[in-house]
Amino acid sequence: MRVRELIALVSLTLAGSALAKDTVGLSVSTLNNPFFVTLRDGAKAAADKAGLELLVLDAQDKADKQVSDIEDLTQKKVKVILVNPTDAAAVVPAIKRANAAKIPVITVDRAASGGKVAYHIASDNVAGGRLAGEFVCKLLGGKGKVAELEGIPGSSAARDRGKGFNDYLKSKCTGVKVVARQTANFDRAQGLTVMENILQAQPALDAVFAHNDEMALGALQAVKASKRPIKVVGFDATDDAVKAVDACELAATVAQQPKEMGRLSVEKAAELAKGGKAPEKTVFIPVALKLVTNEKCK
Repeated sequence: MRVRELIALVSLTLAGSALAKDTVGLSVSTLNNPFFVTLRDGAKAAADKAGLELLVLDAQDKADKQVSDIEDLTQKKVKVILVNPTDAAAVVPAIKRANAAKIPVITVDRAASGGKVAYHIASDNVAGGRLAGEFVCKLLGGKGKVAELEGIPGSSAARDRGKGFNDYLKSKCTGVKVVARQTANFDRAQGLTVMENILQAQPALDAVFAHNDEMALGALQAVKASKRPIKVVGFDATDDAVKAVDACELAATVAQQPKEMGRLSVEKAAELAKGGKAPEKTVFIPVALKLVTNEKCK
């Protein structure tokens, strides 16, 4: 065999092995948020370790785009689809199409409202909301006025974090009242604008609970500009938020482990891709969380 023919044969063999590699799809709500970038990175590292090809699609916080992205993954016949839903209800038809194509689905960080899902890998967001509520209650000595910045309407994270926070106040800390509640869509710039509006409308305010750190950091910027002594609590423990806690600017943040979520989701996907049987009912795999505070702050 000639050298040129041998090189061509080797090239075709390598190309064929690359195409034969099992592919897993990951539909992320947005990569314009450090939390989900870390989740993606954890998933990529796990995919490399497992010998999987990971195809990542960014929904850009648009429910219709995410539905289209998941349908594309279904048409490509990936082995497993990982979904971080932008909207818990809007994503259901796309999940059902994947179900019909017999492609296992795993939800990550945020749940879906329907469709067959093999595993749901996330922190207990209700418990995280309770942690934040308990902290705010102690911080204010059991009495005060609070603003709540909500995440994207329809997302399980916004719903569950808000539920945990408000349930705690209503049952355990009735002296602390939520006097303002507005969505800022998990976005820092919107967190700033919404908080500016709340500050104008609320002359008496003691604390803010934001459903994620991006909104908390935006709110913090508005609070600092107002020079009012208002405590801000976030959720996710992103690098910027932890730095703000260390600097005694942000009062606290609820720490999740997005890298661990990404890793666990791909490990479960690898089991399914290699012939493992999906459970009949969704199995919830919790990822531990904790409150990040700074005892040195006044």
